[in-house]
Order: sequence, then C-alpha cells, then structure tokens
Amino acid sequence: MNPLEQALRSIDSVQQRSKPVAFVVGVVKKYGDDRGGQLGALVSFYAFLSFFPLTLVVVTTTAFLAHRNPALAERLRASSLSQFPVVGTELTSGERALHGSGLGLGVGIAGLLWGGLGATQTLQYAFQEVWHIPHKDRPPFAIRIVRGIGVFALLGVGVVASAVLGALGSLISNSPAAGTLGLVGSFAIVFGLFLSLFWLMSPRNLRLFDLIPGVTFAAVGWVALQTIGLRLVSHQLRRSSQLYGTIGAALGLIAFFLLATQVVIYGLEVTVVRAQRLWPRSLLQPPLTGPDKQMLVTMAMQEERRPEQRISVEIDSTTSQV
Repeated sequence: MNPLEQALRSIDSVQQRSKPVAFVVGVVKKYGDDRGGQLGALVSFYAFLSFFPLTLVVVTTTAFLAHRNPALAERLRASSLSQFPVVGTELTSGERALHGSGLGLGVGIAGLLWGGLGATQTLQYAFQEVWHIPHKDRPPFAIRIVRGIGVFALLGVGVVASAVLGALGSLISNSPAAGTLGLVGSFAIVFGLFLSLFWLMSPRNLRLFDLIPGVTFAAVGWVALQTIGLRLVSHQLRRSSQLYGTIGAALGLIAFFLLATQVVIYGLEVTVVRAQRLWPRSLLQPPLTGPDKQMLVTMAMQEERRPEQRISVEIDSTTSQV
C-alpha cells in the first residue's frame, strides 16, 4: 500500500465512524450512483419548456382581472413571475411587458399542459430511479398520467398560493414584520408542497415522518435559492442580459431551474438514504460495506423488466467483487 492510498484509507475509516459525516458521504455517493445530475437536467428541461406557457396563462388571466382591480392584478402578476431570475422582471415591466389575449390564454394552457405533464412524468421517473424500483413494478402509462395530473395540480396550487402571499405582502411593504411573515409563509407553502409531492411519488410503505428530513432539506434549499442565491444570480445576469439580450435571460432561467431541481433531487436522496440506512459507504473499495453491497444488489435488481424475469446477484466476500 503506497502512502497516498494509506492516507486515503485512514480518512475513509474516520468518515465511516462518524455518523453525520458518513451520512453526508452516503447521500453524495448515492447521488452519483443514481446519476442525479442527469435526472435533474432532464426535469429542468421540461420545467424550462413549461415556464413560457405559464407566463402566458398568468399574464392573460391577470389582464382579465385588471379590468376590475388593476392594482391587485399587477401584484398577482409580479408576485407569480418575480420568483424566476431576470425573466420574471422583464416580462412584467417595461416596454417589452407581455399583455393578455384570448389566443394567448389558449396557447398558454395547451403549452403548459404539454410541458407540465412532461415535467411531472420525468419527475416520477426520477423518483423511481432514486428509489430503485424495478421496471416491472413501475406503474403503467395511464396511472402515471393520472398521477402526473395530480402533481401538476399540486404545483398549480403552490404557484397560486405564492402569488396570493406575494400580493398580500406587497400591501404592507417596507416592513420588517412583513418580510419575515412573507419568508415564513413562503417556507410553509414550499414545505407543504414538497411533502405532498414526496408522499405521492414515494413507496407506500413509508410513514409521513420518514419524509420530513428530506422534505425539509429541499424546502430550505429552495427558499434559500430564492431569497439569497437568486438575488446574486439576478444581479449578475441582469448586466449580462443587457449585453447579450434574450440569450442571457434564457441562460439565467436555465441555471435557476438546474439549481432548483438539484436541490429537490438531493432532498430525495436524503430521504432514501435515511429510510434505507445506506451509510456508511466506503470511499475506497475493496472492502465493501454492508450499504455498498445493498446498493449493488438493488441497482442490479432494478433492471428486472418482466414478471417472469429474475436477476440474482452474488458478491464474493473474499475479493469484494460482484
């Protein structure tokens, strides 16, 4: 054993004995095993496609409301779209602000259903991959569509609730209490939305309590991204938008969706690792730990695609090779 490997194995031994560190390592390793970056990119692609039809729906519906209450319509529109970097501000103010129309509403609803159902389908696929559900046990197309519509409705409720909260908060702006109330309310809405989402798309044998750590991680990460990281990204990309026009704004929106989906995937990984006790994991192999072997088995059995198909996994305990 060379000195570098000896040092790395010493570090590995220390991290396996420390429960908090071992848990973090287990989450990161499982994220890599599940190709979490690719799953998040796939979900963010459809989320990006859904955004512009969503803006048409929001702008058109608030334009109809503006005939009776222009101030309320403007608050609802701004609070709905201002959660997204650069683009939200550009679409609701200035000479290039969008205006509603009946055609825009129809096109927006059709595009939103297409892109939204695509996002919910890929999100279900991501959950199934992270939970290592065998292909033969995954729900058929019709059930996936029904479940996708349910997820779509949940997201719609979340957007509407955030918009209403933002509109109410703008009525008492420039107040520290209003800012705190808005932050707490935003976290409560996001937490409830993620808890419903995780419960709907996770295995039925889980208790609701088992989902709370991962949901909390995802909700805190999402709110932090909106309140802290989003301001920094928006500040930098606003100048880029002036230089590069629409390309800079689109890149900023893509970056936001990528970061947001990675937060959700990591929150799901926290839930799975905790529920299945997938730690400690070894940094250098061999030898394999118990969770390492469990991961190898479940990843192999995940490829069962027919009820009559059986996959067996044998791990050589002497060499730790599959």
